[in-house]
Amino acid sequence: MHVRFDRPMKLLRVLQSQGFGSRKTCMLRVRQGEVAVNGSVCDDPDAEIDLTDLQLTLDAVTWPYRDKAYLLLHKPAGYECSHRPSHHPSVFSLLPAPLLQRGVQCIGRLDQDTTGLLLFSDDGQFQHRMISPKKNVAKVYRARCAEPLTEAALAALRHGVQLNDEPAPLAALACERVDDCTLILTLAEGKYHQVKRMIAATGNSVMALHRQAVGTFRLPDDVPAGHWRWLEPDELRQLEQAWPSVMS
Repeated sequence: MHVRFDRPMKLLRVLQSQGFGSRKTCMLRVRQGEVAVNGSVCDDPDAEIDLTDLQLTLDAVTWPYRDKAYLLLHKPAGYECSHRPSHHPSVFSLLPAPLLQRGVQCIGRLDQDTTGLLLFSDDGQFQHRMISPKKNVAKVYRARCAEPLTEAALAALRHGVQLNDEPAPLAALACERVDDCTLILTLAEGKYHQVKRMIAATGNSVMALHRQAVGTFRLPDDVPAGHWRWLEPDELRQLEQAWPSVMS
């Protein structure tokens, strides 16, 4: 990925901005020769660093410089989307320390037993745009149900089902049967346990739930459960198409 920046930055500030610790910690690591800049060790914390296509190496791991962090995680079952989980490990335990240090947050939540696409960022505006009810960003789920799906149930999901504590029926943007007990459900909202509650309202129940897409961006096939990777610029543009009104 090619990213161009106009101004260089001191190495110490670069390291802090990328989540590698406090000023004191970063200073010590640089002076001990533990930091490489584009493959060459640099022991001067005040060195002016060109941020364009910058690669930092610490502890034998190479990190691309990112002004803002945008990433995806293939969430496995048995993890909670919380910094203070109650009964299961946190999804944040699946991310490396520098990302946690720079304060990435998950964008929306998935239940502990729900798998699939989970986005993270430290960009507050991006987070807001992705989860704001006003933006109606579509989320696509694959649900395996306990009982065969009837045409009446599918019609109800398309036209709207009434949930407790909701003032009006909630309808799916799209609902497609895959096989007798599996459907693809697309929702604009992100209400608490919404997929499970909507299917329960038809007299069925969810046995397994997987979020496969946000907007038109699908979870890549090459990201195994429990793994993360950076979002690339074309993928960010694809996600931004989910809220075109803010881009005009």
